[in-house]
Amino acid sequence: MSLRSDKGLQGYWGAYRLRWKRRRFLFRVWRKRRQITPVQDRSAGLDRDAILCFSTVRNEIARLPYFLQHYRDLGVDHFFFVDNGSDDGTADFLASQPDVSLWTTTHSYRLARFGVDWLGWLQWQYGHKHWCLTVDADELLIYPSWQTRDLRALTGWLDGQGLASFGAILLDLYPKGPLAATTFKSGGDPLEVLNWFDPDGYSHKHHPYYGNLWIQGGVRQRVFFASDPSRAPTLNKTPLVRWNRRNAYVSSTHQILPRKLHDVFDLDGHSKASGVLLHTKFLPLITEKSTEELARRQHFENTTLYQDYHNRLAAGPDLWFEGSCRFEDDAQLIALGLMSKGNWA
Repeated sequence: MSLRSDKGLQGYWGAYRLRWKRRRFLFRVWRKRRQITPVQDRSAGLDRDAILCFSTVRNEIARLPYFLQHYRDLGVDHFFFVDNGSDDGTADFLASQPDVSLWTTTHSYRLARFGVDWLGWLQWQYGHKHWCLTVDADELLIYPSWQTRDLRALTGWLDGQGLASFGAILLDLYPKGPLAATTFKSGGDPLEVLNWFDPDGYSHKHHPYYGNLWIQGGVRQRVFFASDPSRAPTLNKTPLVRWNRRNAYVSSTHQILPRKLHDVFDLDGHSKASGVLLHTKFLPLITEKSTEELARRQHFENTTLYQDYHNRLAAGPDLWFEGSCRFEDDAQLIALGLMSKGNWA
C-alpha cells in the first residue's frame, strides 16, 4: 500500500493546489513569529548533525522530567520549547535546563493551529537539514529495538534508505481502574501507572486530499466516540522528519507537506519501519486538565462535539475492559501490527 499514488487528486492541478497550500502555511508561520518571545536561546554552536526536538507545552511540570530523560536517552541533542502561559513552574523548569531553548507566548493555541505555527517558525530558523522530532509532552516515541539502538542509529538508517520521514501510531495508554483513583508522583515514569492499551479495533484509510494514511480507533473511539467513530481522534503521525524550510505541518503532526513525507506506513507488506507514540494523556491529572480545557476551548475546533468528551474525562472514568492488553515492549507491538520493523531491525 503506497501513499505515493495520486488517488483523490487531479494530477498536476492537485499538486499545484498543494504547493500553494504549503506556501500559505509557511506564510502563516512567518506571520505568527512575533507571537513568541525568546526566554533562553541556547542553540548557538549546535552540531550540523544534532538531533532536535520541538514541543509546545502548557502546565506540564508533572511530565517534563521524565519526558526529557526519555528523549535524552534516545539521543536528542537539543530541545526547543514554546510555553503557552503555564502557571505551574513549567517555564522556570525548562529555562533551567542546559539543553533547552525556550520561548513563551500567551496567544491562542488554537488560532496558532494548535502550536504548529509557533513551532514552524523555530523549525524554519533552527531545524533546516536537521532530523527534527516534533512531539507533545504526553508522547513518548518508541520504535523497534529502541532500547538498544538510539535515534542516531535510526536516522542514520533512514538517511541510508533515502528516507526523510518516519511515521508512528499514537497509542493511548490507560490504567486499570478509574482515572480519578490513580496515583502518580510528579516527575515519575508515567508507564508505571499507564500500562494498558487497546490491542485491536483500529481502522485506516487514505486521506482523499493529503494522501496520508488516516488511522483511528483505540480506547478513545471505544469509550467516547462509539456512536460516531468517524469523529474519533486521529492516530497517525509523522513526528520525525529530516527538516527542510519548505516543509510545513498541516494539523499537529498528523499531516505534513510536501505530500511525499507521508509515505511512512505500509500496513500490507510491512516493508517500512514505523514506531509508536506512547500516549500518556490519561494520568490522573487529566480530570483537572479537562475541566480547564472546557473553559479555555483551546484544544479542539468543534466545541460542541468535544464538550461531552471533556466532561466525561473530568469525571475520571474507568477506561479498562476485558479486551485490554498490558503493555510489555516493542516486540509485543510488532506482533500486534501496531509497529513495523521493516528491514530496520
